[in-house]
Amino acid sequence: MAVTVSIIIYGLIAFVTFAFYAIVNQFTYWKRRKIPHIKPIPLIGNNGPVLLRLVPFPDHSKMLYAHHPGARYFGMFDFRNPTIVVKDPELLKDIFVKNFDHFTDHVAFVSEEMDPIVGKNLFSLKGQRWRELRNTLSPSFTTSRMKAMFELIVECSNHFTDYFVQHPELAEEFEAKSAFTRYTSDVIATSAFGIEVNSMKNPDNEFFKNGQSFTSFPVTWIIKILFMTILPKLMRQTGATFLPKSTDLFFKSLINESVKMRLERGIVRQDMIHLLCRAMVKKDDESRVTMDDLVAQSVIFFLAGFETTSSLICFVCHELAVNPEIQERLRAEVDAHYGEYDRRITYDSLVGMKYLDMVMSETLRKYPGAPLTNRVCTKDYDFPPAMDGCPGYRMKKGQALVIPVYGFHTDPRYFPEPEKFDPERFSPENKVKIDPYTYLPFGIGPRECIGKRFALMETKIIVINVLKKFVIKFTEKSEHPVRFAKKTFTTTARGGCWLKLERRV
Repeated sequence: MAVTVSIIIYGLIAFVTFAFYAIVNQFTYWKRRKIPHIKPIPLIGNNGPVLLRLVPFPDHSKMLYAHHPGARYFGMFDFRNPTIVVKDPELLKDIFVKNFDHFTDHVAFVSEEMDPIVGKNLFSLKGQRWRELRNTLSPSFTTSRMKAMFELIVECSNHFTDYFVQHPELAEEFEAKSAFTRYTSDVIATSAFGIEVNSMKNPDNEFFKNGQSFTSFPVTWIIKILFMTILPKLMRQTGATFLPKSTDLFFKSLINESVKMRLERGIVRQDMIHLLCRAMVKKDDESRVTMDDLVAQSVIFFLAGFETTSSLICFVCHELAVNPEIQERLRAEVDAHYGEYDRRITYDSLVGMKYLDMVMSETLRKYPGAPLTNRVCTKDYDFPPAMDGCPGYRMKKGQALVIPVYGFHTDPRYFPEPEKFDPERFSPENKVKIDPYTYLPFGIGPRECIGKRFALMETKIIVINVLKKFVIKFTEKSEHPVRFAKKTFTTTARGGCWLKLERRV
């Protein structure tokens, strides 16, 4: 018996010693390579504050960017994984464009095997499969397709503004994030799924409610991310998925019904689902799209449009309320184009509004939807020294790097007085002076956000419609400067965005 107890004790000591050595060895990775780095917390690395919801995601990006001034990059840890943080625009040019073949993929925190709906979306797909699906989806966002969807989106914007015209008491003070999310929900419903929904009049519709559930970022998601990252094999064995079963079933049922109806009735809509349906019947097994692929793309399109676009609209309106002189200049441009195009919004009038472009670009600088982005090294790559006196670094296939987008956007070297909202930064004469690798609201290079043009068009249409009928003002609940929410992985205002819409005389 005594011998058995001794064996157990010695076994435990050996296990603890080995585990301690493994952790210490792992977390001295950058020190042994003489690369500047930030000290990690065991097991969770350097992302603890944002994962534990102690720090908003944009602030986390800015804090990362502030480390090691003068370094072109430095080391950190994403959980136990050595990761590089890139701070140099020239290096970004190499990564995004010149040597893109070394960095073709994004970090996918959920694999296809673990959750097909999340793991198969365009953002997460890798290599040749990503290229094939992007080529399939790209025609959804051409000029001709944008024009085809234009009137559908205008109708959604009319539903939004008409509601406040008919209910002026509600326009006195309202939470804009919730309201604009109803608009973006309607836009996605009609343009991607072929469903007509008026979420202002019917706030409890299933489409909007599932969107709210999907984008609420509950604490259970954080726990799932932790376990899926640290113990992926165990999570696969348990059959755990990232999406709640109810959300998964809702989208699968929605897509199945939409596809079935189109096939039975011979309906052809020039949208994303139509293109994916065509790809489903290809004879080439390598590039054929499955129903899971179709659902996965619909879900990511929904998530991006529902959450990040509604936040962008809020921030545009917030800054117009803070800066009435900018609002009046933009309104004058809107009025001029209404007069030129028979008092209605047209696709051509939208394209012609240059000051609106400037306002949009500055809003995206100050409030990028994705404060951080990333890449995975797909072929070994040699980095130059991080700073004078340091050796170079060979990045191995499978390692990741992080780009602190919000850090670049708020660096006074690239954008003087970064806290000031100044659309003139993006005037035709000033825009050419901006280093494109310091301004990354939609990413850059071949993996730039495929839905960029759609998101911008959707935002511009509602802003134009609101300005045509209302003056945007602050209320007692409005807060400036904006404080960011801690419970989301996108850029969102803490406590909501409170505004007043005053009817124009």
